[in-house]
Amino acid sequence: MITVDEGVEVMASRVQLKHFSVGSWDNNVYILVDPETKESILFDAPVDAEPILRELEGTKLKYILMTHCDRDHVGALKEVHDRTGAPVGVHAAESERLPLDADFQIEDQQTFALGNAELKAMHTPGHSPGGMSFLVDDILVSGDTLFPGGPGNTQRPDGSFDEIINSIKTKLFVLPDEMKVYPGHGKPTTIGQERPHLQEWIDRGK
Repeated sequence: MITVDEGVEVMASRVQLKHFSVGSWDNNVYILVDPETKESILFDAPVDAEPILRELEGTKLKYILMTHCDRDHVGALKEVHDRTGAPVGVHAAESERLPLDADFQIEDQQTFALGNAELKAMHTPGHSPGGMSFLVDDILVSGDTLFPGGPGNTQRPDGSFDEIINSIKTKLFVLPDEMKVYPGHGKPTTIGQERPHLQEWIDRGK
């Protein structure tokens, strides 16, 4: 069930971002679309395949890129993959948790073409060992690495607070203030809104 932000679309300089929320944990679904070619990229496939497939209609799904493989992020993956045939990419450290065989592994700094735009993958571990964030134009899809008000949860067997702080500090907080951040759950934010609070988060996590 779509719970919030149904059908919201955001236009960056060269691409369109569709985003909506599904499930009881408010997992965000993000679909990047090139408005000219209608090629699309899906980030994660949480909970319910039907609304995802509905929003993909009229586009040519080029890739399914995983930010990480927690159960709430992969619940609809097999059905979406089976019905679209789109290749699934994941960081090597997450591949064993994927509910199907990945078609390719995503490397840090790897780029993906989408029409005239170029998407860059960044390895941002901490919430999980193979956590990825994805950057295109003024859009950052941050998975469960960065949220409004702080980093993602690291109180888990494969989590690392030091790693997530390093990921945020060295990969994300070097981006411009106006960069829009789209997290795995909850509302969007910007780098400029979050960067001033880094030391507070570090102190809180000690």
